Formats: sequence, structure tokens, C-alpha cells
Amino acid sequence: MTDRLLQRGAARYFRRLGPRTQVALCQLPLTLIVVAVAVATPFAWPTLLHNPVYISGIVLHCLLFVGCFLVPWERLSPSAYLVIPVLDLLAIWLSRNGAGSMLPGLATLAIFPVIWLAASGMLARTSIILSVVGPVLILLPSLLGKFPNFTASDITSIVLLPLMMLAVALAIRFASENMRLQQRQLQEKDKELREALAATRDREQLLKTILDATDVGIVAVDSDGQHLLTNNRQKVFEQAANPTNRKLAPQEENQLIFAQDKLTPLPPDKRPIRRAIEGESFADYLVWIGEGADQRAVSTAARPMTDDGGGFAGAVIVYNDVTGLVDALAANEDLVSNVSHEFRTPLNSILGNVDLVLEDVEGTSKLSAQRLEVVVRNSERLLALVSDLMLSASSALKVYPKRTDLAGLVETSIGSARAQADQSNISLVANVPSPLWAYADPLRIGQALDNLVSNAIKYSPGGGVVSISAQGTDDWIQLRVKDTGMGMSAEDSTNVFKRFFRTDSAREASIAGAGLGLSITKTIVERHGGDISCESRPGEGSTFTLRLPADGPPPSF
Repeated sequence: MTDRLLQRGAARYFRRLGPRTQVALCQLPLTLIVVAVAVATPFAWPTLLHNPVYISGIVLHCLLFVGCFLVPWERLSPSAYLVIPVLDLLAIWLSRNGAGSMLPGLATLAIFPVIWLAASGMLARTSIILSVVGPVLILLPSLLGKFPNFTASDITSIVLLPLMMLAVALAIRFASENMRLQQRQLQEKDKELREALAATRDREQLLKTILDATDVGIVAVDSDGQHLLTNNRQKVFEQAANPTNRKLAPQEENQLIFAQDKLTPLPPDKRPIRRAIEGESFADYLVWIGEGADQRAVSTAARPMTDDGGGFAGAVIVYNDVTGLVDALAANEDLVSNVSHEFRTPLNSILGNVDLVLEDVEGTSKLSAQRLEVVVRNSERLLALVSDLMLSASSALKVYPKRTDLAGLVETSIGSARAQADQSNISLVANVPSPLWAYADPLRIGQALDNLVSNAIKYSPGGGVVSISAQGTDDWIQLRVKDTGMGMSAEDSTNVFKRFFRTDSAREASIAGAGLGLSITKTIVERHGGDISCESRPGEGSTFTLRLPADGPPPSF
């Protein structure tokens, strides 16, 4: 590989030279040898100074080297410079035959023009013919001078030297063609790489443009937490989290990131990027960044990246500014809480006064008492609805989980629903191991169980069985509330946890309800880091499964 790089470097350097310099460099080795022989001639072979043929050969060599610089090769055809090696063969013929037996080795100088012709890659047939004919013509005069007294050495020399030159010419021709083929392949690969690089740059620019155009912050980090990519929106978030030092490196531990109360700084292991590089995958993780009037609510999500071997290679974290949504929800919760409070006060007053009237049985007719009891029932129903509305506001659903025995909560829930079940001819069955420990708020999970059991009884108008079962692992506890009631369609099963949703069959059966109980239950379970699901078929009952952490909050919560 190193040799190939050196060859490519030498080739690039040679191509940067002018045509005249290139031709002169090709002629230089032969010229240096001829000059050395010419300088040695007066001392070693003085008689050759009087030989016009020998002197003509030396002069022709010198003229050819000078001609390399004087001839404007750049104006001629690419093969025009091959006249130099052809004339070199003539000059070698003159020098060798002029020197005669004094310098018989001059014939071997033919290898230089033979190499030049073969390496040029042009005039392939002509160069091969000259590589054989040239040496033959150089040796032929001396051989003819010995006619007819040829020796074996004479015959061998006139055959061996041309064959050797032919072999050299063919080897160089094949090597040159192979090198040219490799150069073409390298050029094609270089072109492909350049095109791929250009395409990659275009895609990178397109990706950057798309990411910068999005209204969410996006940051990609490697497994060590080093930033690989950050879009413009994320840079705005980082500046908001570093209001006092905008030149500070965008390291998460240096940023102002707070919990949902807007005041408590998040510990390092709870910050989005740290959680992401620890391998967690999460969504809708709300944090507050910055401080003062510029503080923003940001919903974060993270997904891991994997390498070719499936190992963890980093993560992509998305930041979405939800300040407006959080403010709107807070305003909505305040409105619901205020309106519910305003409803609760007059309702309690109505119930209290009606109870006082009903206590005075003598002053109340039977018909009036019946009507007042209707008022009581409907007022109590309206009061329960107001309570549900207050609980449906997220700020009212605070959970304080601890190690709790769910078996006791199930027993209490069944005891509370016994009267309602007996009235509806429903059998209550529990199959829960005791104790069954979970990480839960006993008040809120008890409320969730009451909602599920009450719903199971209410939506089984024809009687039947409501069963509660449980099973657990080291990490999770599952509770199932199953009924044999009217059931619902698959579409209704997916919408049943939405606020104010009620099925058509429930409306047609005139079953009372506001559609808030299951929504509240879902919120309670999710506040614990768990989840709840529903499986149901029309006429075959429903099964609600809620899952709670067994010992502490889940890692992604």
C-alpha cells in the first residue's frame, strides 16, 4: 500500500513538470552514461578521437539531449517525442560501430531507448519491432566484418541481445499496462468516492436543514455523552439553560434544569441526557429549564442508538417546548377546581337543609318526603360528579407511594362494594395472595380499585360474577378485575380511558355515570409508573389489568 502511494505521488509530481522537462528526464540516464564514456575517451581510448563515426554518435547523443529542451513538444502530438528514443538507437549504432572492438559493450545501451519506447504505451507494435530490430542492426556491422569466420560467440550475441531486449520490452509493456489499469481503477474509485462524498455532504446538508427547520430541539450523543449533533432549536434551549454564561460548554451538569415544581434542581442522574446515555428509553419526561421569566417547560424523550453489533452506541434526545400547554392545563385545572369548589358549597348546603326538612317528618307530607329524597339522591350524584371533576384535574392527583399490601386494599374494596353487589345480584370473588407487596399509594390505589369494582358491578346489569386476581414478579405486580357483564367493542376498549367517554350500549341501558372514573384510574396508575389496559368483547364481559411496580419506581419513570 505504501509503495502504491509513493508511485502515485511520484506520478503526480512527474505530471506537474512541463513536457520538455519530462522528455529531458527520460533522456537523462542515457546521456549521463554517454558523457561519462566521452570524458573517458581521451584517456582510455585516444585513438577514437580520430574516428568520425564514433564522434558522430557522441555528438548526436548530445544534440538529442539539447533537443529535448528546445523542441516545443507541447505543440506536437503526444507521440512525437518518441523520435528521441528512435534516434537514440541510431546514435548508439554510430558510437558502437565507430568504437569497434574497443567498446563492444556500448550495444547494451540500447536498453534505454527500448525501455522508453515500451513504457510510453504508444506505438505498441512499432516499439516491439524496434526492440528487436534496433539491437540486431547495432550488432550486424561487426558481425558482417567477420564474414565468413563467425564464431559461436558472435552468433550468440546477435541472437541473445535482441531476445533480451524483447523480453525487457514485453515485461515493461505488461507492467505499464497493469499500472495504467490500476491507475484507471483508482481514478474510477476516486471518482466514486468523490461522488459518494458529494452525495453524503448533500444529505448531511439536507438533514441539517430539516433538523434546523423543526420546532423541537434534537441532540445526538455517543455512549460517553459527547454531542454528535445539535440543531438550532436545541442550541436555543441550551442558551436558556445557561443564561449567565452563554460561552459555557453545553454540558448538562452545567445547565439550569429543574423538577416539575420549577424550583428543585434535578440531580445529575435524573437529567434527560444522563438518563439516555445510561440506556434508558423514555417519553413525555417533563423538566423546566432556565429561571425567572424565561423559564420554559420542556417535554423530553429519548431513544437509544445501536452499532452494527447491536451494542449501545449513544442516544437521540428530543426536547419539545410545552410551556404554553402546561400553562393552559394549569389554568384549566384551576378553573375546574374553582368551579367544582363553587358547586360543592351550595350542594352541601342543599343536602344539609333537605336533611333537616326530612328529619321533621311530622311537618312533611309523604309525597313531599319522596320528592325531597329524589332531591337528595340527585344532589349526592351531582356532588360525586363534582368530586370526580376535582380529581380529574392533574394537580389534585398527587400520589405518595410506599410499600403497601395490595391484598388488604382488595379486601377493603370488596367490603365497600358488597352492598352494591348484593343489590345487583353480583357475586364478588377474590383470588389474591396475602401479603402482596407493591410500591403504591394505598389511598389512590384503593380509589382505583373502588372505581374498577364499582364499574364492573354497574355494567353487569343482569347479575354475574366480578373476580379480582393478582400475580407478581420481582419487578411488577398485576391486578385483574374481571366481570361477566355486557362488555364492549374493541374500538370502545381503546377509548374507555378517555375523559367523559361512554359507550353507546351504556347510554342505551341508561346506566348512570359521567365517564370520569376510568380516566381518573388511569391517571392514578400512571402516576405510579405503571399502566392499565382493557380487554373486552360484546356480551362476554370485560377484564381490566393494572400493573404496578413491586419495589420502587421503574427505571424509566
